Amino acid sequence: QVQLVESGGGLVQPGGSLRLSCVASGFTFSTRIMSWVRQAPGKGLEWVSAITTGGYTTNYADSVKDRFTISRDNDENTLYLQMNNLKPEDTAVYYCVISPSIYPSTSGPRGQGTQVTVSS
Repeated sequence: QVQLVESGGGLVQPGGSLRLSCVASGFTFSTRIMSWVRQAPGKGLEWVSAITTGGYTTNYADSVKDRFTISRDNDENTLYLQMNNLKPEDTAVYYCVISPSIYPSTSGPRGQGTQVTVSS
């Protein structure tokens, strides 16, 4: 049974940082492209970033490029999202997703999400 458990969210001031984690189980994590997507209040899912199986290729939405860094530890079956210089518009529930490709997509199994709130 596929399970994805996100953590690391919280309340942070604008300009602050957070590191999200997603622990995966129930499938061979190292063989799957993974993504982060988010959902802001009252809006649909938005693709944020993706990473290939070995972690050598990454892709980012323009809105987070140069501020967010996606990474993975295949030995620990864990996906990460380092978020720096956070802005109020980054407020959302963040989900990790098993992705069909490195390109923008919100399709795929996802976890329960972790809330990120950016506010002063």
